[in-house]
Amino acid sequence: MAFPPDFLDELRARVDLTGVVGRRVKLAKRGREYVGLSPFQNEKTPSFTVVPDKGFYHCFSSGEHGDAIDFVMKTEGVSFRDAVERLAGEVGMAVPAPSPEAAAEADRRTTLLAVIEAAAVFFQRALRMPEGAEALAYLRRRGLDDETLTRFRLGWAPDSRTALRAALTRDGIDEAAMVEAGLLIVPEDTGRRPYDRFRGRVMFPIADRRGRVVAFGGRLLGPGEPKYLNSPETPLFHKGRMLYGLSLAAPAAREHGTVIVAEGYMDVIALARAGFEHAVAPLGTALTDEQIGDVWRMVPEPVLCFDGDAAGGRAAARVAERVLPLLKPGLGLRFALLPTGEDPDSLIAGGGAPAMAQVLDAARPLSEVLWHMETRGHRMDTPEARAAVQGRLSRLADRIADATVRTHFHRAFRDRVWAAGRARPRRDGRTGRGTQPAPDAVAPAAVARLRLDPVTHQEAIMLAVLINHPQAFDHVGERLGSLSFVGHRLDSLRQEVLNTLASEPGLDSPAIQRHLTASGYADLIAEITGPSVYRHAFFARPETPLETALEGWDEAFSLYRRRHVKAELDRERAQLVDDPSPQRLARFMATKELQFQDGFDGDDPVAVGDAGNDSSESSA
Repeated sequence: MAFPPDFLDELRARVDLTGVVGRRVKLAKRGREYVGLSPFQNEKTPSFTVVPDKGFYHCFSSGEHGDAIDFVMKTEGVSFRDAVERLAGEVGMAVPAPSPEAAAEADRRTTLLAVIEAAAVFFQRALRMPEGAEALAYLRRRGLDDETLTRFRLGWAPDSRTALRAALTRDGIDEAAMVEAGLLIVPEDTGRRPYDRFRGRVMFPIADRRGRVVAFGGRLLGPGEPKYLNSPETPLFHKGRMLYGLSLAAPAAREHGTVIVAEGYMDVIALARAGFEHAVAPLGTALTDEQIGDVWRMVPEPVLCFDGDAAGGRAAARVAERVLPLLKPGLGLRFALLPTGEDPDSLIAGGGAPAMAQVLDAARPLSEVLWHMETRGHRMDTPEARAAVQGRLSRLADRIADATVRTHFHRAFRDRVWAAGRARPRRDGRTGRGTQPAPDAVAPAAVARLRLDPVTHQEAIMLAVLINHPQAFDHVGERLGSLSFVGHRLDSLRQEVLNTLASEPGLDSPAIQRHLTASGYADLIAEITGPSVYRHAFFARPETPLETALEGWDEAFSLYRRRHVKAELDRERAQLVDDPSPQRLARFMATKELQFQDGFDGDDPVAVGDAGNDSSESSA
């Protein structure tokens, strides 16, 4: 009895081989591999190696070799079925019942894999034959060298209805197997023999996760339609479940910590040639849920790269909306949009790898793409306009199934709409983020409120740390950027500090203070970098070591967030009383979950600087 091959392939792809082995073997990383002492025999020098990118382990001292299933069988003394069931349970997969039909299906797939492999070899050889000269010249003009041709196994399908059929027949492969593999087309006229599906095309083999060729994509060189032709659906090939270049990209993706999802075959090849080997592409269609799941299994935040035209923008918008129900904590997408009229191939040809790297470095997170989608071309200068934008953004956020992620998106959108409403023109007439007006001198009454209000005091503390230690920006910038301060003047200063350090990361403390002073924040800077803050937050002082300052900032941020979440929970609780619907209850529970994630235990948290304060001291 056998399990369906698709199921076993999926299981091997999902299981973390290093984690399975690491339960019994202490592993040390060496390059892309892990080594440790053999679990199969006693040894003092490590000879046991795990290669996660290829999904196998090898023990040089005992000769044992296998995948995660083999390891569980051999180290725990269980049957193949027991090992499969145990691993499937760990990754949340339902185990199908083995059957004679499954065994027959496994044999059938083995046969078809051999047929497809024979076709791949034929196409590769044809590219180097006289009939492939035009295709080879085309690929050379595109900048592809022999190493690239070999790595991606590119080939040529002769412009003949019988060339492939005849070659595989000579190898002993019957026509029925070729038809089932998608290589031949059966004519409607049953009196005629099947003929080659791919004719006069440059051939791009499509491999599964394990690197086995299962299908092809073919590109016409001359006029005609379709320009690109894929294999049909077969027992081996399901277009919506596969990504071009996945098996080649996986090792580099894990090494880089990200993967690039491009739009086509040549994009992937061009990226790989430029050093971006962690690139894949869907097969001529929009990304499917299965394909998004595949890239998430490799890295938590892949980068989607779209051509710089209207079609690319529409494709990005479709993916942004499609992925919302799939989001989970820790999983996301970033979007890189190429310059107008460019694709990766043309951009790299014109500007080299640095031009492509610049585009990838500027990739925007999903939330930013959604914000741009819903605000582009819409005014934000009236409450009604902002309410309309927030309504559209809220409807998008409501599509997120995970309650925690949904709550964060709602909060981020709401805060950003609110911030847009508070933005006013600068003296130079500009508006928007980072262009808030420089405040007038802070009035004495406002300074007193700054010292007396514990929440505003914490806001001042967090800013003082960053102004005195600008090198802390990488550590605190993202979290500080997620906040919206209660104090209007301090929030304006917060945005100015963040935008300045983001655009000029090398600034030291005196330089940023000079910039802020010139921007009209002199009195506010003097207040938050003075005794009223330092008396209760010694770590904010400029002479404090950076490590100590960061520890203090983390504590201040945590306490500040706890106050914010408590207030949010109180609002959600009040709304639940008025609207006890399942949707409102779900939002309340998600906010409550965030409350405990932030460490709030139900009591009003004590802010940094609160303890030991009395009114006379804080107003001194």
